[in-house]
Amino acid sequence: MLVKTYCAAVNGLDVTTITIEVSLTIGVMYHFTGLGDTAVREGRERIAAALQHIGYKFPHGDITVNMAPADLRKEGSSFDLPLAIALMAASGSMECPDLESYMMVGELSLDGTLQPVKGALPIAIRARKEQFKGLIVPEQNVREAAVVNNLEVYGMRSLTDVINFLSGRKSFEPTVIDTRREFYEQQSKFDLDFADVHGQEAAKRALEVAAAGGHNLIMIGSPGSGKSMMAKRLPSILPPLSLAESLETTQIHSIAGKLGRNDTLISQRPFRAPHHTISEVALVGGGTNPQPGEISLAHHGVLFLDELTEFNKQTLEVLRQPLEDRQITISRAKYSLTLPCSFMFVASCNPCPCGYYGDPTHTCVCTPGQIARYMSRISGPLMDRIDIQIEITPVPFRDISKTKPGEPSENIRARVIAARQIQEARFREHPGVHCNAQMTERLIHQYAEPDEAGIQMLRMAMDRLSLSARAYSRILKVARTIADLDGSEHVLSQHIAEAIGYRNLDRGDWAER
Repeated sequence: MLVKTYCAAVNGLDVTTITIEVSLTIGVMYHFTGLGDTAVREGRERIAAALQHIGYKFPHGDITVNMAPADLRKEGSSFDLPLAIALMAASGSMECPDLESYMMVGELSLDGTLQPVKGALPIAIRARKEQFKGLIVPEQNVREAAVVNNLEVYGMRSLTDVINFLSGRKSFEPTVIDTRREFYEQQSKFDLDFADVHGQEAAKRALEVAAAGGHNLIMIGSPGSGKSMMAKRLPSILPPLSLAESLETTQIHSIAGKLGRNDTLISQRPFRAPHHTISEVALVGGGTNPQPGEISLAHHGVLFLDELTEFNKQTLEVLRQPLEDRQITISRAKYSLTLPCSFMFVASCNPCPCGYYGDPTHTCVCTPGQIARYMSRISGPLMDRIDIQIEITPVPFRDISKTKPGEPSENIRARVIAARQIQEARFREHPGVHCNAQMTERLIHQYAEPDEAGIQMLRMAMDRLSLSARAYSRILKVARTIADLDGSEHVLSQHIAEAIGYRNLDRGDWAER
């Protein structure tokens, strides 16, 4: 007897429908075809133990299992459930006339319970696209998969529940979630707020500009000056995620297995802060079983690298291409994987080995050569991709001791959203460009050309401060964002002046003050 069931294999954000074919004839052999890895092949033992535990026997006979397409490598344990159902149907242990209407995924425990799998959301999207009537997933994945509308999603606790449902012995109701209501309810709930930050008005202004234009930013200052504290509050002033952005981000986190049991759509922009010992593969993605890296987990959010100069220099260099292209292609011998990674890059570091260069309250003991070598751990090409560079000094006691809170994130966020709306309207006719940080050279000349006074100021700054040529475009992008925050249609000299102030590290004499 030949029986077919359906499941899915996830490769990056690409999902392929897998047909599991089981042929049962007279004999004693078990044959498996279809490029399954060790976890897939070991499913036979898990299925045998699970069936015995719930009162069934593993089928006897000559069994041939094929997972089509046979030339696509299958990895993981999510194929246990559809294979178990196919074996039971082929042996006549259960009858299910509607079997081909359902896609199913799930790992089996030895007692027959279902364990969660990765990638339930993209699998559900694929099931709807293939016009399956329903999707059967482990109970722990049901809220994640039920985000997809026009598809019946059933969360099952055990193999027994699945058998009873498919054979019609017991009825189950599909899980229904009001996705939009839950999504919008969580968008403005933040644990961290800029109201907790006392002083540092210049740094908060720079973060506001960065958020308004999607600019990359680096903060340089002595220990305890508040760099990490402010960076962690950056998501609270970023514009809210759209449903499309949230769906794409949630799919990446689903594939990586980062969603909790009760999670549906990610409603707030991701904030990823990996440790400086991170490897290249963990940062950009890949591995034996390909997984998204930190840059993809930060998609539509913030990647924060604290103590930037402590990261391996070679690891940092892999960021150069993703920062430009906003996607990463990982090519290995057995696979090629493309993942999106459009994120704001935010970094912080000390200005020198001792940490107190430029600190008015401590004496720096480092020589200019030591400072230059320390900062050279950040390469010129990487620094070139950072639009805003600011120096931060410790907050004076009179500001720390203030009981009055600072400006709340809600107020700053309102200004950021207004500036982003201006940019969305400006770039409506330019696909792939949504904020000023994404402007090409042609768009810079079209929308960010300053007035004559601004051009003169820019020329003077580049001559007197020894600014590099690469700073020119960055200054104009940032100036355009400052003008948007001011509600100005044109880039004026005061906008250029503020943008020049955000290029501290481009000064040729920075380490010699």
